[in-house]
Amino acid sequence: MPGRVAPGRKTAPRAANHAAPAPKPRPAGPRGRLPSLGGGVPAQDRELRAQGRQTVQRLLEAGLAEFYERGFQAVRVDDVVRRANTSHGTFYLYFKNKDDLFKALLRDALHDMEAITSEFPLVTRDEPGRAALRQWVTSFCETYAAHAAVIGILSQAELVGEEVWGDGMQVLYKLAEAMKHGMTASSPAPSPDGQGGLDEHAELTAFALLMMLERVNYLLSEEIRLPKEEMMDRLTAIIFAAFHSP
Repeated sequence: MPGRVAPGRKTAPRAANHAAPAPKPRPAGPRGRLPSLGGGVPAQDRELRAQGRQTVQRLLEAGLAEFYERGFQAVRVDDVVRRANTSHGTFYLYFKNKDDLFKALLRDALHDMEAITSEFPLVTRDEPGRAALRQWVTSFCETYAAHAAVIGILSQAELVGEEVWGDGMQVLYKLAEAMKHGMTASSPAPSPDGQGGLDEHAELTAFALLMMLERVNYLLSEEIRLPKEEMMDRLTAIIFAAFHSP
């Protein structure tokens, strides 16, 4: 397997006064309530009422905004509670510390990435297959955008620790495996002379394409002016051609 290559930000943290709006956790949708809404370590042994979940959500949004603007190392609990307009006492009812808050946000990112991993389609060698792939690429871009700040921090094991970084890498490898399977399952079986069939390098091809997909979304998260819809069309075309070229 590849070495320490993970999705995320490699540039310096954003300045605290950056004018761009910070991303917010994606609201819970058909896939169910987001894991983070249960809070961190101090809240794990109790069922939160509606008000408690609202407080947790406010702290999560404040934490995500601070991580986005300042970078992981510079953020303090003081910054989070100030932005959330709450108290330290309230923060510690739901989260043990800054790391615990980040891990809650990370649970959401991994939860959603696992979901789109399981949704990778069987991409047949025709226009319906291409359309299914285009729809999945759209889902990937939307999911990445919702969690860009967390994914960026996750790429740096020295900040978040080997265990947390490893959790992210496991999801990454699962996603590459799902991409390989979805792109090759409809390929013809090899002929007796060994021609045709699955590419022996399909796994590496899938991983390389995934890294390309992540890098484009990283640039989009950095507010670099790229034509998003056209980029998704090109990404779809490249992934499709990599496995289904004539």
